[in-house]
Amino acid sequence: MDKKFGKFLIVDDDEDVLHAARLFLKQHVELVHIETDPEKIPPVLLNESYDAILLDMNFTCDVTSGQEGFYWLEKILSLDPSAVVIMITAYGDVDLAVRAIKEGAMDFVLKPWQNEKLLATMSAALNLRRSKLEVANLRSRQQQLSADLDQPFHDFIGVSAPVMQLFNTIQKVAKTNANVLILGENGTGKELVARALHRHSTRANEVFISVDMGAISETLFESELFGHVKGAFTDARNDRQ
Repeated sequence: MDKKFGKFLIVDDDEDVLHAARLFLKQHVELVHIETDPEKIPPVLLNESYDAILLDMNFTCDVTSGQEGFYWLEKILSLDPSAVVIMITAYGDVDLAVRAIKEGAMDFVLKPWQNEKLLATMSAALNLRRSKLEVANLRSRQQQLSADLDQPFHDFIGVSAPVMQLFNTIQKVAKTNANVLILGENGTGKELVARALHRHSTRANEVFISVDMGAISETLFESELFGHVKGAFTDARNDRQ
């Protein structure tokens, strides 16, 4: 790859593995941090955000079961739910690595790895991380938008007694099927009231359509609102919904 990409953390108690990975990856990525002690993962993650974390399945305290790898995988994901974790494993640990994927890891690489395979995995991890962050950002924006929209009468500005009385009237009338005439000068918020009535009515999930009758000629308003069939009048060349 011509351009360096991403920031990565590699956690393994084998310093030879760490240095070999770092020596290769630093040719292709922006930043590579290495760590031999998994206990340092939490403070490291508090100080830096990584596009992917390469995590060994076994450390010196537990060299075969992979339980340390599962523990730290869960810990990483609890600290950063959008973290992308790639497990480092030996050939005999493939079943454990597959289990780790089911528990939240993105992929695994086998020791000794092929450089091309490792680089491809890191590139895929970077793309996944970016997608996760984009989704999280969109979800956050959607939640904020929904929270704003869910605020009662969020479009209105005012806290005076007459405004409070208006809100009360809207809430009462909106629950009925009564026809409503809203009067007021230009700019006083008639359409806001109409939309609030719709939002609080039993038809809130239906479409609200605002029509500027002043922009429609008297002879055409019925056709504009209710449609027509072809040939209903002069120049009615097609059906109109």
